[in-house]
Amino acid sequence: MTGAPTYVIDTGPLSHFARGQWLGVLKVVLQDTRVVIPDVVETELCNGVGQHHYLRAVLDADWIEVVPLNTDEQLTAFAYYTQRLVGPNGRNVGECGVLALAETLPSTVAVVDDRVAGKAAAGRGVHVRRTLGLLCDAIRKNLLTVPLVSAVADDLLANDYRLPFQPGGFAQWAEHEGLT
Repeated sequence: MTGAPTYVIDTGPLSHFARGQWLGVLKVVLQDTRVVIPDVVETELCNGVGQHHYLRAVLDADWIEVVPLNTDEQLTAFAYYTQRLVGPNGRNVGECGVLALAETLPSTVAVVDDRVAGKAAAGRGVHVRRTLGLLCDAIRKNLLTVPLVSAVADDLLANDYRLPFQPGGFAQWAEHEGLT
């Protein structure tokens, strides 16, 4: 991948960052890149605004572009992921759209935290990045500090986001993993 990639972000990270009023941090992390969501993620966000007012901040963010899934290639990829990831409850449609765009747009990275989605993408050559990886990248680039990311992580955990450590554990986890 050469040049700045395009990042396609799933509903989960966007929703949780908006809930904690951390969208500005995500914007800093992804500065100088194109940030997109598929139309199915936009639909998920729109459907949730009535119950979760903070989602409006994502929909109103001028640095996030909505890209419709409308080419044959995109729709075929979307169908592939839908068969593998969407269960009877209808969950994971956003991940399917994210992975379909990441697979079909050049120089694109899918930002999903769901392990099953990541595994489905790996077999098709999709570059997947997890939210914590982006935050650690930003620390290494001196865009964010460990204390700031620790605060973000603790807030995400307080709002039921799944992370591989307990509250207060980001710095130790990142050091142990060699990520900062």
